[in-house]
Amino acid sequence: MRSRRRSVERSVPSTDLIYSIDDLRVLARRRLPRPIFDYLEGGADAEWSLARNVDAFADYQIVPDVLTDVSSIQTATTIFGQPAAWPLMLSATGLTRMFHGSAEPAVARAAAAQGIPYCLSTMGTTRLEDLAAAVPVPMLFQIYVFKDRGLTREFVSRCREAGYAGLCLTVDTPIAGNRLRDRRSGLSLPPRLTPRSLLDFALHPGWSIPALTGARFDLANVSHRTEALAANPMSLFDFIGRQFDPGLTWRDVEWLASEWNGPLAIKGLMTPEDATRAIRSGASGVIISNHGGRQLDGSPAPIDQVAAVRDALGDGPDVICEGGVRRGSDIVKALALGATACSIGRPYLYGLAAAGEAGVARSLKLLRDEFERTLALAGITGLPTLARRHIRHKPQSYAARQ
Repeated sequence: MRSRRRSVERSVPSTDLIYSIDDLRVLARRRLPRPIFDYLEGGADAEWSLARNVDAFADYQIVPDVLTDVSSIQTATTIFGQPAAWPLMLSATGLTRMFHGSAEPAVARAAAAQGIPYCLSTMGTTRLEDLAAAVPVPMLFQIYVFKDRGLTREFVSRCREAGYAGLCLTVDTPIAGNRLRDRRSGLSLPPRLTPRSLLDFALHPGWSIPALTGARFDLANVSHRTEALAANPMSLFDFIGRQFDPGLTWRDVEWLASEWNGPLAIKGLMTPEDATRAIRSGASGVIISNHGGRQLDGSPAPIDQVAAVRDALGDGPDVICEGGVRRGSDIVKALALGATACSIGRPYLYGLAAAGEAGVARSLKLLRDEFERTLALAGITGLPTLARRHIRHKPQSYAARQ
């Protein structure tokens, strides 16, 4: 067993040789069994929105200033009332332990080292109390309104007692998206070996050995209330169908805002009208997101909605652009259009899958270096001077780029 563990350790690459988020993606693909990578990478239906989220950033050009002193660049900001060293937060991602045994604590520690917020998912694999105790920095919690309102109320109470700084209510999952990769792989919750996946798991010992010998996989924050999940594996689709509430309305947002009485973001909206309604219903900010292309295929890219949402809300509420960020220059483009910050999921999960906490840290360093380099090359001295005039929309034919 010791020799096998040494071989697994030697398979982890030096992060110094990783130069882009795409490098981390390649390493994650090598390390993860196909069903696990497909869960990380996949989208809904034809995956049009999944691809568009990334490609849409190419439709925006950065218009630079010159002969500006950029020897010192100001990047500090606040996100949902919490200080951030630069305008990025880490999105809530479910089932994080599937990608690496160090799971959510590794991600939270890397975020804390960078001075940026991390949002823990309801579908996470670490108890919210344990994470708050292990990484004593302000964090957000992503919440759903379940059919069992008692479970949602329980989360509010637990987050308050554990000291979470804010809640992010996800509203784009009335039912599960049609994620064909997961259907074809037979991915269950929790993951299990099947005749279809056995060979692929065997060919990826760097993932399989720690997964089989490490901590038990568990949806730590909900398993005590989902007896069927604890007793028998079920498909992701069955779980979502049984627990998520398709009857969610704005009245539930008002109820949650009153119940929580703190910073609340509505995550998963796309239009100025819904953004305005969210603020009227008690939210302090919005996260423009199509769930990483995993729910409604054919929905627009979040970057394409930023300017309209900001114009509708004015200067006050936070507007976060979530989806498709792969380079630091993408963050500059979103901020120029009016975003307060960006939020990422897959980029840091690629890092986690590739090299654990060191991989997450590398993903964040790459993005921060690219972000600051882009500001300097564009002659922008900091966030207060970054403006709409620094961006130009020159859409190309999306079909022509395929």
